[in-house]
Amino acid sequence: MTGQQQRATLDDVARLAGVSSKTVSRVFTNRELVAPETVERVLTAAKRLRFRPNTLARSLRRGGATNTIGFVMGELGNPFYYKVAAGIEQELARNGYALLVATTDDTPDGEERVVDALLAQRIGALLLIPVGDDQSYLEGERHLGTPVIAIDRPARNLVADALVLENHRGVFDATSRLIALGHRRIAYACNPAAVYTQAERVRGYRDAMAAAGIHDTHRWERLVDDRTVAPDDLVGDLLDRDDAPTAIITGNNRMTVGALRALRARGADGRVALIGFDDFDTADVLGVSVISYDPVALGRQAARLAIERIGEPAGFTKQIELPTWVVERGTGERPPAEGVGA
Repeated sequence: MTGQQQRATLDDVARLAGVSSKTVSRVFTNRELVAPETVERVLTAAKRLRFRPNTLARSLRRGGATNTIGFVMGELGNPFYYKVAAGIEQELARNGYALLVATTDDTPDGEERVVDALLAQRIGALLLIPVGDDQSYLEGERHLGTPVIAIDRPARNLVADALVLENHRGVFDATSRLIALGHRRIAYACNPAAVYTQAERVRGYRDAMAAAGIHDTHRWERLVDDRTVAPDDLVGDLLDRDDAPTAIITGNNRMTVGALRALRARGADGRVALIGFDDFDTADVLGVSVISYDPVALGRQAARLAIERIGEPAGFTKQIELPTWVVERGTGERPPAEGVGA
């Protein structure tokens, strides 16, 4: 049984290149101070030996941060999260940074645990999709110079930059479109409901309904914070009412898919209008109208802001809203059935 091959050391590279260890170190830290022919000799030796400098150890010796940016997101199965991560990685790679990703499984306990694990790696900045109700545990780290950027939802009890979507405007516009088609019994369903994004979306729904003179919306609202409740059951409960809604707005892509199942099970998928927040891979094939946005652009902008904060940590904090828009594909353009009133 053969033992594992040992990694080449800085001294190994020095011997092969015929220079001192100090010269090798200088090539990887202050290359401009070394003669070009010596740099080439050292890099050739390093390549032959498959040597990689330990940038983490070097940064820790200096007491500084690494060129790695941490991103804490929710469950891996949600397309929104991995598309945001893709945008972050694209922008960081262009600027010489690496990305380290950890997941919370969308639980507050998971958030603090994985954040602590990332911060132990001396990351240069932290990008976070907040789950818990309180991010004040990061205040000390922020004072130590680690930029914190909140994505999708602002951090709570923490001074931090934030990038969010036009949640209120997106749902307000979608609801207004349904009202213009003649709908009055318009439902809104979401799970979870207590997060910032849903609070803003519900507010957009209620404001649009109120602008049309419809104030009693609670009977058509299903705002739940229980991951064990199936989305199709939640929407099914609305559809089984005597005064069932003629149109439904769903607060996220999981709820939209559940609504499609509930509508299909009741034979109502051609009669009830539906607009969902968040696009998803088969929405165009199914003809589902959605409130859309660009999650990759959201990630890229968050990465740019993190890099900006690394260079200028004392700047004023920002909250940036990225646009949303309604994509018409068929389900959201259905008028109420003939003879159906408010």
